[in-house]
Amino acid sequence: MSSGRFPCDVYLFGQVLGTHSFLLKDGFLQPDEYAEIREQYFLPGGETGTAATVLDALGVPVRVDGTWIGTEVAPMLEAFYADKRIDLSPLHRWAEDPGVMDYVVIAGLVRSPMGRFQALFSSGKRWWSVPRESDLADCRAAAVDPFFGAESLLAAELCRKHGIPFVTIDSPHGSPLHRLAAVNVVSKECTSQHYAGMSPGEILPLLQRETDGLTILTQGGGEMLYGRRGEPIRHMKPFPVAVRSTLGAGDTFKAGCVYGLLHGLDDEALVRFASACSAVAISRFPLPLHPPRLEEVQALLNRSNSGKETV
Repeated sequence: MSSGRFPCDVYLFGQVLGTHSFLLKDGFLQPDEYAEIREQYFLPGGETGTAATVLDALGVPVRVDGTWIGTEVAPMLEAFYADKRIDLSPLHRWAEDPGVMDYVVIAGLVRSPMGRFQALFSSGKRWWSVPRESDLADCRAAAVDPFFGAESLLAAELCRKHGIPFVTIDSPHGSPLHRLAAVNVVSKECTSQHYAGMSPGEILPLLQRETDGLTILTQGGGEMLYGRRGEPIRHMKPFPVAVRSTLGAGDTFKAGCVYGLLHGLDDEALVRFASACSAVAISRFPLPLHPPRLEEVQALLNRSNSGKETV
């Protein structure tokens, strides 16, 4: 992490965490049974932290703001990002707290995250930054996570003011972030919460009609649906890869969408690029130490493109 400010192409606002990850050797945890840990790490995480790592690996300099970083998280981030083009200077250092962390247990396709987010959000206290116009005014694309209420909306409005297209995630129809975003990536977890009993083919039109942006419904390992207002729904299957860990798959997909916005990709190319990023990411562990690089993503696209123009 640079101690000074430098020019960045992308602004990210959202969750930046310290993630403790545990990859188990033989299946997932069972009650009253011993489980052997194969690998464990303490690395950058969170929707925004992971996206920053991936974008850096794709060759994009980024500026990050959002979660306050504390006495345990900040030193880890500083060491990890020391040689990367990730500007964390906007982040507030939280001297009275170790910082926000989560804990993730992983075995094959199964993972369980743990943390104290319910307690943090119900505390009535703000533990994230207020976006500053000067931090994003020189950027050309952005991502805004929806978790921080008025501050997330402020980041989105500042993007609109400066003509900066941004990606958001899991913002349902009727929400201002969905209306303002250039791309909204809606996960299966979000649709299960907000659209119980509805099929993806019923959900997407509700989202399409309320924005000029692109809406993408992801379905884990299932088929993605995407489209814009007034256009037919389009479908895409994920790239088939051997899965080592799904931790960070959605965050990597978001980073791929940001890259697509930055480089002016059309909708099909953007979704394909983001999906290829995610596919490379889930084929290794841990993601922060082995993020997808541009040449790896392009190689996967080339293998599956069947003569289509590459990114």
